[in-house]
Amino acid sequence: MRVNLRDLPFDTLTDQLAGPGLRLRTGPLVVRICSDLAGVANGLALHYSEHAIEPESGFADFHVSVARPRTFRRWIQPQVAFRFDGRMPFHPLPAEQAFPVFEWGLNWCVAAHCHQYLTVHAAVMERSGRAVILPAPPGSGKSTLCAGLLSRGWRLFSDELTLIEPGSRFISSLARPVGLKNRSIDVIRDFSPDAVLGPAVNDTIKGTVAHMKPPVDSVRRADEPARARWIVFPRYEADAAATLNRFPKASAFMQLATNSFNYDLHGERGFELLAQVIDECDCYEFTYSQLEDACAVFEELSRTA
Repeated sequence: MRVNLRDLPFDTLTDQLAGPGLRLRTGPLVVRICSDLAGVANGLALHYSEHAIEPESGFADFHVSVARPRTFRRWIQPQVAFRFDGRMPFHPLPAEQAFPVFEWGLNWCVAAHCHQYLTVHAAVMERSGRAVILPAPPGSGKSTLCAGLLSRGWRLFSDELTLIEPGSRFISSLARPVGLKNRSIDVIRDFSPDAVLGPAVNDTIKGTVAHMKPPVDSVRRADEPARARWIVFPRYEADAAATLNRFPKASAFMQLATNSFNYDLHGERGFELLAQVIDECDCYEFTYSQLEDACAVFEELSRTA
């Protein structure tokens, strides 16, 4: 019988995190999490309540921890460190950033180690069995657009990582919290009052950040893959009309290859896989300023596919 995180009493959750670790399933992956920090426990309880818990004796793809470093600095300016298999890939960050550190660290784990997929730095949303890949640099409004589309019936795969299976070309879902930054936090609070957002954390390397809980439907259907139907390069531009223009497929190929974390590792197979995905998709560049207008454009795109 499936056990979700919400089925665990909070005391049991904190005991497991501080003891043997909590094995949490997110899409096709299982991560074993250890932490004695309230920020991590509270963040998991809020954002991952619908995710499945795996048995303690089960396999885990990643073994991670978020804890205070054992240095004298912890008495002066408390910090937290993310560890993967006991190693610390990043410098410690302020203690109040514990849950964002977990999220950023888990993104790194997937991007750096899940080579069974062709992994691209891009968001993925799905509607009626068809997926749209949204590659974009930070500050382009990608995550804001994802959060807005969620309130209009699209299904979340990821706001950061596209996992493409070689052979089948299916995209696997990693329905996890959506990371919002700075002005986007208030934009989504106003646009989608029912969205569940965690507390805002100030003065991070990305400014002020808050995470949005993934919808229940997206989590429960995380084992349903989809093939890409569109590749859209979004860009937020103040006062711009919502405009969707065709984008050359050759340029789209180069953009996705450049934004892939492991394209080179896949070699010829990666080239052929990406070429097939591009060939099956309509490619666009998209400029917007108003989220309501952006959602209307994507609704029309889905309807006329």
